[in-house]
Amino acid sequence: MAASKAKQVSKPTPTSKAAPTSKTTAQATPAPKPLSIPGLKATVAPKTKPTSHATPASEAKKDQAKTAPATKLANNKSKQPQQDPKIISMKKHLSLLSPRHIPPPLRMARNRHLRHWTIHRAWQLFRRKQREAHERELMRMYQGMSLACEELRQTNGPGTREEGYLYRVAMEKKGVYGHNGVPVEYGRMQTETPARPEAWNHGWKRSDSAA
Repeated sequence: MAASKAKQVSKPTPTSKAAPTSKTTAQATPAPKPLSIPGLKATVAPKTKPTSHATPASEAKKDQAKTAPATKLANNKSKQPQQDPKIISMKKHLSLLSPRHIPPPLRMARNRHLRHWTIHRAWQLFRRKQREAHERELMRMYQGMSLACEELRQTNGPGTREEGYLYRVAMEKKGVYGHNGVPVEYGRMQTETPARPEAWNHGWKRSDSAA
């Protein structure tokens, strides 16, 4: 009996383990095992993001830093005087006339410039031919009238009339504008420009019936 009691006394009594604290648990967390892929020699360890222990004070500072520029802009806008809408519209329209908004001038390529020059020169030559033909026609009409007047000046008669009688009568133009009439140009008010766009009908032709 005494021996059995001694054996019971000699057995160590189990001690109660202390509850681990938060620090010990954080230190005792096992590291993640590396992933082993068959067929590859090296093992790839998973990436873990570091946990950030944010405090309420740091979060409040971040919020203040974000809202500070907005509050400054609002204060600056409130301090600035309000502009007239007319001035704003004028600035808007004048900004469109700045060199940044005006498109660059049209720059033609070499072939395009040659085509433009060829067409322009052809049009100028066509107008020149028209002008010269018109001037030649006027010169022909003037020379015809001059030759007719010279023929009348050298003609005798009729009857016993002296030389040049018909020329003088033609230049007097009696009865041409009616009985004791005057040219219509004399009855108009004197102006610096003609009354009609075409003061002289250059395209007039003598009809066969009048001949």
